Amino acid sequence: MTRLLEPPEGRQVFTRGFEPAAADIDANGHVNNVVYLRWAQELAIAHWESRAPAEALQQWAWVALRHEIDYRRALLPGETATGRTWVSDTAEGPRFDRFVRIDGPDGAMCAQVATTWVLIDQATGRPRRVLPWMLEMFA
Repeated sequence: MTRLLEPPEGRQVFTRGFEPAAADIDANGHVNNVVYLRWAQELAIAHWESRAPAEALQQWAWVALRHEIDYRRALLPGETATGRTWVSDTAEGPRFDRFVRIDGPDGAMCAQVATTWVLIDQATGRPRRVLPWMLEMFA
């Protein structure tokens, strides 16, 4: 990715704050790159759990298939971050794209992630086609 990710006009965006723990700071004195990926996953899961009906949480799960991440600005100890996530308006069978942007307290992008998730039927452990109501729920 070379362009900054921004949600399309009118798209529902889920937001959550992050405060790095001491263990998140690496030998270079800033938040470790792996932490951004963990935050992206936590943000995606929190978004799903905040929107899906209780019965859907029991029936369906999401598994990350692919992550593409760009790093731009170091997040330093004591700084907080704001994560935003939104989803694609289309699905491809069981695949669903999600976008995450994590900004520092100055609003500058620290990391951005384009991810592909696969819908899993928890009873069988098998991928299933993303259902239309799921797309509508996130639109």
